[in-house]
Amino acid sequence: MRTLLILGTLILSQSFLPLTAFANKLVTEDEKNTVSIFQTAVSSVVFVSTISKARSQRGWFYGAQEMPAGAGSGFVWDDNGHIVTNYHVVQGGDKFNITFHNNQETYEAVIVGTEEKKDIAVLKLIKKPNGIKPISIGSSNELLVGQKTLAIGNPFGLDHTMTSGIVSALDRKIDGIGGIKIHGMIQTDASINPGNSGGPLLNSSGEVIGMNTVIYSHSGSSAGVGFAVPVDTIKRVVPQLISHGKVVRPALGIGILPEGVKRRFGINKGIVISVVDENGPAFHAGLVGIGQDKWGRIYLGDIITKINDQEVNSYDDIYNTLDKYNSGDTVSVEYIREGKKKDIKIKLMTL
Repeated sequence: MRTLLILGTLILSQSFLPLTAFANKLVTEDEKNTVSIFQTAVSSVVFVSTISKARSQRGWFYGAQEMPAGAGSGFVWDDNGHIVTNYHVVQGGDKFNITFHNNQETYEAVIVGTEEKKDIAVLKLIKKPNGIKPISIGSSNELLVGQKTLAIGNPFGLDHTMTSGIVSALDRKIDGIGGIKIHGMIQTDASINPGNSGGPLLNSSGEVIGMNTVIYSHSGSSAGVGFAVPVDTIKRVVPQLISHGKVVRPALGIGILPEGVKRRFGINKGIVISVVDENGPAFHAGLVGIGQDKWGRIYLGDIITKINDQEVNSYDDIYNTLDKYNSGDTVSVEYIREGKKKDIKIKLMTL
C-alpha cells in the first residue's frame, strides 16, 4: 500500500510540472533545434494568393470578375516589405494577397520585378503588418550532401506547414518555367507539395539556403524528390529586381539560329550567329551573322563553340555561361569562320 502511495505521489507530483519543462524531457536535441527554427522563421513565411481579373458580361453590363489563379508561399526579404516567391506562383496574376502566420488580416501586394528564367519574383506589400520580420539569409555555396533541410510553406493550402529532410544532391540542372534549365538546383527529400512553391528551404541554423520550386512526381504529390533554387542565385537576382524591376545581365549582342534550323544546315556543335546587334560588343569585335550573296544565296556566318573554354551548343548553354559574368567582364570567344577555328576577346556589356 505504501509503495502504491509513493508511486501515486510521484505521478501526481510529475503531473504538476510546468508543461514546457515536462515536454523538454521528451524532446531530443535535434527536435529542439527543429522546433526552435520553426518558431523563429514561421513569422517570416507568408501565404501568397494570386488573383486574376476576368472580363464578364451580364446583359448590357460588362465588368471584371476576380478569380483565384493560384497559390503558393513566399518569405519576407527585408524591412521594406519585399516578399520573395516563385515566378510561377504569381504568373498571370493581377492582384496578390499575402497572409502571415497567426494574423487574420490579408495584405495586398504588387509585383516589383520578375526573372522568369530563374523562376524568381519579388512582390512588395502596400501596407505592412506591425513587427514585420525578414527571414535569415544563408549561403548555398558550401552545402554538403547529407545536411539537414527544413521546408516551411503552405502545401495544399494548409498554412505554415514544416517538413524536414536532407540535402539529397547538389548542382542539379532542372527545366525551368522560362524554357531553359536552372543550374545549381538543390535536391532535397524534405516533402514539397503544391503550395510549397516559393517557400524557404532552411538549414539547421534557420537560414535560407534555397527556395522550394519543383517536385518530381507522377501523381503531383511529393515523392521525396524536390528542388530548390539556391539562395546564392536569389541573392544575386533579388536586389536587381528591387532596383530595376528586371535582371541586368551582360550580353554579346547576337541572335542565334534555333536548334531545328541549325541541324538543317548539318551543324551539331556550337551556336550559329543569325544576326549581330550593331550596338553590341560582338559587332565591334568583328563577329558576323548569316548573310546573302548577290545571287540571293544564304551563307552561314560565325559559329561560336566556346566561351572561356566552356562549350556552348545551345541557347541554354550560352545563357547559363554568360550568367556567371558581369557587364564589363572580358571573355575569350572561340568560333569557327569558313571552317577555320579562331579566338577573340570580347568585353561584355548590358544591352
